[in-house]
Amino acid sequence: MIVLGVETSCDETAVAIVRDGKEVISSIVYSQIDIHKEFGGVVPEVASRKHIQKITVVFEEALKKANMTAKDIDLVAVTTHPGLIGSLLVGINAAYAFALANNIKCVAVNHLTGHIYANYIESDFDFPVMALVVSGGHTELVLMKEHYSFEILGQTLDDAIGEAYDKVGRVMGFKYPAGKPVDDAAHLGKPVYKLPVYENMDDYNFSFSGIKSGVLNFINKCNMKNEKYDVNDLAASFQDSVTSVLVNKTIKACKDYHAKHIIVAGGVAANRGLREKMTDAVSKIDGVKLTFPSFKYCTDNAVMIAVSGYFKEITNK
Repeated sequence: MIVLGVETSCDETAVAIVRDGKEVISSIVYSQIDIHKEFGGVVPEVASRKHIQKITVVFEEALKKANMTAKDIDLVAVTTHPGLIGSLLVGINAAYAFALANNIKCVAVNHLTGHIYANYIESDFDFPVMALVVSGGHTELVLMKEHYSFEILGQTLDDAIGEAYDKVGRVMGFKYPAGKPVDDAAHLGKPVYKLPVYENMDDYNFSFSGIKSGVLNFINKCNMKNEKYDVNDLAASFQDSVTSVLVNKTIKACKDYHAKHIIVAGGVAANRGLREKMTDAVSKIDGVKLTFPSFKYCTDNAVMIAVSGYFKEITNK
């Protein structure tokens, strides 16, 4: 089955063609990061307008790179939620119009299931799977007992982890998007500062608003007292605190539900600190596999949507 995926949930305009949920035939991504940098974050109106300008071109490039026409496509999969409504509508209208014009079935895909299935491209799933979904807008622990079966065990009570990175990075002086700069700085420092973070191990929920405020208060107090602090050490302290919570809760959920496979998905899956800490923790558990997506599949892309759409179709869900 050849699936054409469409992704426009935020600030990437992406179209990809994938065969049988594994073979990536083509993948085109137009990113708007440089455009939104000057605003310090994604501006929804600007994002949707850029999608309109690029969506047709990206469709054409994906088909051209695959050396295919619409007649070769068996299924169209498109992100319908969650995301920025204006951006989503561009992709939805384009995907359904393409499908209708060419008499192809079109399926709606949840953006987060796409992130989870980005892992499948390079590694089969060993069920039960425990998926940690970490991105700019989401932080969730999801149990999968079989393909396209998703049970949300826990989620963020306020800020998502990626959002926390961007906000903390901003007060540290890093430009948007701040996730990678904070990660890089953390590897140059040591976690010497004590920061508040939600560590309730009685549930699987997360909260990162407290540590965000904690970093801001720490910097303000230092400035008021004319005391110096090391930015790299502060970044290391922040990263050590938040990644410890992510890893500890994921490991707890894995043990509680006897998962055989831990998946880390979403943009923050590219974070080196999280990868290192999760790898170390899982290495101490017998019989549990750990996978991360390739870096190119951590951020938003249409390959993951095509793969997710493929499994939604073959499982009839």
